[in-house]
Amino acid sequence: MTYEELLTQTALKDDRIVVMTAENRALVRNIPRKLGNRFIDTGITEQTMVGMAAGLALRGRIPIVHALAPFLTMRAFEFIRSDVGIARLPVKLSGYIPGFLSDGNGPTHQSIEDVATMRGIPGMEVFCPADEDDLVNMLPAIWASAAPAYVRINHKKGNFGHMSYTPGKAEVIAGGKDVTLLVYGFLFENTLQAKAILEKEGLSVGLINMRSLKPVDEDAIIMAARNSSLLVTVEDHLRTGGLYSIVAEVLLRRRELNAEVLSLSLEERWFRPGMLDEVLETEGFTPAQIANQIKNSSLLYAK
Repeated sequence: MTYEELLTQTALKDDRIVVMTAENRALVRNIPRKLGNRFIDTGITEQTMVGMAAGLALRGRIPIVHALAPFLTMRAFEFIRSDVGIARLPVKLSGYIPGFLSDGNGPTHQSIEDVATMRGIPGMEVFCPADEDDLVNMLPAIWASAAPAYVRINHKKGNFGHMSYTPGKAEVIAGGKDVTLLVYGFLFENTLQAKAILEKEGLSVGLINMRSLKPVDEDAIIMAARNSSLLVTVEDHLRTGGLYSIVAEVLLRRRELNAEVLSLSLEERWFRPGMLDEVLETEGFTPAQIANQIKNSSLLYAK
């Protein structure tokens, strides 16, 4: 099932749902003729769209809004924080082409700080599915929740059969004594392949799909830290405020143990635009590059 099919099916069953977009119909092209006046395109006006969504939510609707991730989370940030966040309204924010998926775009159109900004809003939930299968697996629970939510929309096809989604829980795919890879979103597939490369080198490698970043599965992180020599966070996001920060916060808050943590992320820079394969190669996120950075890290042998 595709994102559009799931959204259409869900909206036809629940007349509280209103589908909105700021002139970004890539995911919802066929929905207007099926939902009629429950589809609203505000034009290139992300702030207006979020404000309208908050008003609709106050009147018992469940708005599912769509825009390019950088403009949704940055241009409309004040409206998300003040109109949706403070009132904790069930507005569902769908951010399109986040992270490296905005491959052909320069810094103004790159959303690599969205996890940090969205999870900083009290009450806002943040989700980053690994692929379209994971996305449609997670969305029914996300849309049914009374909380506001931001979803990094990932409609890329994957080859992995994901487990069913339990709200707030990570998908623990495998445990590993030497390394545990923690990843979310689009980079899941490359990290899965990196796991196979490292295992051929004789390493015991775990993998966790951190599909829910807020709420986050603290127990999964603690268990990985307890059982592995090294944790590796992999993300197409700035190092500050993303998964690396989340893991550090969990370890400090729980105070159960120390752990070696390697961050594979963007440190204080935007990525160089290009075709997606070029971006991955340039930034060091191909499966082989991920595996080599881990294999050559001094942290692997520090514990």
